[in-house]
Amino acid sequence: MNVETLVREAAERIRGHVRETPLERSFALSERSGRNVHLKLENVQIGGSFKVRGVLNFLFSLSPAELERGVITASTGNHGLGLAYGAGLVGTSCVVCLPEGTPAHRVEALRRLGPELLVAGSECAETEAFAREEAAARGLVYVPPYNDTRIVGGHGTIGLELLEELGRVDRVFVAVGGGGLISGIGGFLKDAAGATTVVGCLPKNSPVMYDSVLAGRIVDSTVMPTLSDATAGGIEPGAITFALCREYVDDWILVEEDEIAAAMRFVFDEHRIVIEGAAGVAVAGFLQQVEPVTEARSGIAAGAGRASNDVVLLCGGNVDPTLFREIVCGDRGGTARSGGDGR
Repeated sequence: MNVETLVREAAERIRGHVRETPLERSFALSERSGRNVHLKLENVQIGGSFKVRGVLNFLFSLSPAELERGVITASTGNHGLGLAYGAGLVGTSCVVCLPEGTPAHRVEALRRLGPELLVAGSECAETEAFAREEAAARGLVYVPPYNDTRIVGGHGTIGLELLEELGRVDRVFVAVGGGGLISGIGGFLKDAAGATTVVGCLPKNSPVMYDSVLAGRIVDSTVMPTLSDATAGGIEPGAITFALCREYVDDWILVEEDEIAAAMRFVFDEHRIVIEGAAGVAVAGFLQQVEPVTEARSGIAAGAGRASNDVVLLCGGNVDPTLFREIVCGDRGGTARSGGDGR
């Protein structure tokens, strides 16, 4: 599979329908690390996350007959929001299946976009099984959250934007759930430029892809509640992203819940940017590997690390406002709240 080709084809399909999101220099992270660090702001993408890129690439590849049938997915958050938006754009009907207990703010956000909402299952695997059964029974097109080359290609357009703006990316830090995002970005950067170190960041409470790569096969890991609910959950059998992660991801970093909360606070304090837990995972992963900067190494403006180009992906900003206030202003630190897979 040539990911670069998938990404360039996707870029042609979705150009003009998604935002080319800002790439912001992080002076705070640059100073801490002695490197040149940028934040890729997918939290300001349409729908509040990167998900719309893959969804639109998928939808624009469907035939008129398939669009006439309508689409369906299982999600508790960003993927469902992206699909509901995309369905309205291409003029097809949309069904989003939700697990029981989906946070109210996400249900309301979905409702505003007009999809049919169905509630089934107490956890995401059950909801996904129900969605696939509904797709078969009603003749709908099932849109997977990560396990499809069109989804991977669409997400990889982030890597294309990075390369076009920076010319070279030395390291990129990406949160990992099902692996569609890091497969697209990492695959493109390595296929197109070759020299990028791709770092996958996961919450210790949901390290499924890491455990699977370590085991050499897709495994069922114990998943605990996490602030990074958008990356939580298992990987379906035969997922194409497993092989892509094995091929393209160079390093893995696991982060604790208090590190995720601290990263969310850090980004707000230093940049006044609101991010969700999954974006906090990538920031926490970067911070975890930063060595203390000596006086001789500090100060990017003075030239330290200027040749480097590191990118930390802020994959989304769809966070419960109450939870965000508790993390940023309160004293609850790494209190985790389970919200399903957020996919």
